[in-house]
Amino acid sequence: MKRSKKSSDAPHSPTARRGRAGPAGEDALSHAAAALQRAGFPDATLVLRWREIAGADIARVAEPLRLTQGPEGGVLTLKCDPGAAVFIQHQTRDLMERLARYLGPGRIARVRLISGEFERPRGPADHPQAGTTESEDGASPASLSQALERLDQRRRRPRSKTR
Repeated sequence: MKRSKKSSDAPHSPTARRGRAGPAGEDALSHAAAALQRAGFPDATLVLRWREIAGADIARVAEPLRLTQGPEGGVLTLKCDPGAAVFIQHQTRDLMERLARYLGPGRIARVRLISGEFERPRGPADHPQAGTTESEDGASPASLSQALERLDQRRRRPRSKTR
């Protein structure tokens, strides 16, 4: 009996099983690396460590947008707050020195500034201050121990049975 040749008989490279979820970080990392490559950043650490490289004052008002290579060197494009462009222009020499220390001398020839709003990373929501929450009777707990004592007292109260 002659066997028909199926596609599974053909030699092929091993592939990952379908229907199995992989680590989300691997997929996100590949997408992020591709986006950074398109923006001209061969190494993602310039963007990821921007606060350390540029300093807290500059990082608060500007972020790297694009890195392009020109005949005389790289041009780093920064997106900055509208009022911060003058501040960053005065800090350009210091910023260029910091970039040269991090990337190596001659890698960045100039810094180009684009004015515009950028999204700042949001931190966690503010937690209420101790003593500002009010209970049913209008009293505000001064400490955790007082709040736990009140909870214990309420737990020990007999409950009325309702049907």
